[in-house]
Amino acid sequence: MEKDLLELQTLIDVHFDQRKKEEEELIGLKDRIDNRRSERAEQQRVRAEKERDRQTRIAEERQRKEDEEAKKRADDDAKKKKVLSNMGAHFGGFLAKAEQRRGKRQTGREIKKKTLAERRKPLAIDNLREDGLRERAKEMWEWIYQLESDKFDLTEKMRRQKYEINVLLNRISHAQKFKKVHGKGKVGGRWK
Repeated sequence: MEKDLLELQTLIDVHFDQRKKEEEELIGLKDRIDNRRSERAEQQRVRAEKERDRQTRIAEERQRKEDEEAKKRADDDAKKKKVLSNMGAHFGGFLAKAEQRRGKRQTGREIKKKTLAERRKPLAIDNLREDGLRERAKEMWEWIYQLESDKFDLTEKMRRQKYEINVLLNRISHAQKFKKVHGKGKVGGRWK
């Protein structure tokens, strides 16, 4: 009985020693987990701060570039206006004299240039943001679509008129074959 009791007592002591070691390991593990969590939170805070700083720098750089571009555009516009005003002051008289010499008749090339200048719209996209650019691109696309449809309609009309001219010429030539010709009334030349 004593032997069993002693053996039981040693088993109990071993069990409690083992349990004490496991509790110490568990406490150490919990401390390591807490330390790792605090380190991780600190790392995330530092990363977030660096990312905010980077975004701020990017925004400042973008704003600086936009300001520089706006200033450059303003300088270019001022130079263009100055050059145009100087050119207008000195060159306008020459153009007026040349126009008087030539008269009011315009060549086909001048008519085409004038028509294109009236049709051409300025882009005016310098100060537009992305939404404005999209809207402007959509307007331009619709305008091009309209021009292409007009071109197609005019091409079809021209093709139809050419066909009608050919049909009429064939009728004329056919009628002339069966008509008694006495040397007059003959239609000459071919119309194209």
